[in-house]
Amino acid sequence: MIQSRTICATVVLLGATLATAAAPAVAAPPAAPAAATACPTGWGSGDKAAGAATAESVRNVRTGRHDCYDRMVVDVPGAARGDLGYSVRYVDRLHQDGSGRHIPVSGGAVLEVRVTAPAYDPGTGAATYPARVGRPLPGVELTGYRTFRDARFAGSFEGDTQLGLGVRGRLPFRVQQLDGRLVIDVAHTWSGAAR
Repeated sequence: MIQSRTICATVVLLGATLATAAAPAVAAPPAAPAAATACPTGWGSGDKAAGAATAESVRNVRTGRHDCYDRMVVDVPGAARGDLGYSVRYVDRLHQDGSGRHIPVSGGAVLEVRVTAPAYDPGTGAATYPARVGRPLPGVELTGYRTFRDARFAGSFEGDTQLGLGVRGRLPFRVQQLDGRLVIDVAHTWSGAAR
């Protein structure tokens, strides 16, 4: 009797196992394709400028990576948006204001960034941004950036601060004036799609 119960239980379990194994497998729904990031377009690569000036001083320059562009921010605390004048343009070679000295900048193209704010205290002449002419910008590390290749300090002369930004190629860029900072974004591509 124990033997027939064991046989019946084994047959029932075997039948349940076979039924489960024979059932058609249901495929998981296909994963949705990753949405492509739509990048802004229409920035162009022509010269961009705004005429204004501030006596507030440059205190820092920093950079950041984004899906569609690399960003440089020039911090000028206390300066109002409308007081931050600038000139940003592609140049064949970066030359220091005043001396005309060539400042080598690595990359396929060079953006000259001029901010109409001194990198020193106008009252004392003491530096407010600890950069040295011809040297990489302090605290700026560009390893892993898609567009930026180099960032150099060209000096601060007669109330203007001059920087050299080496980029991969002559790519579109935009400039934004915000309270206390000037923002320069350089696109990764001309196509308007993130890669």
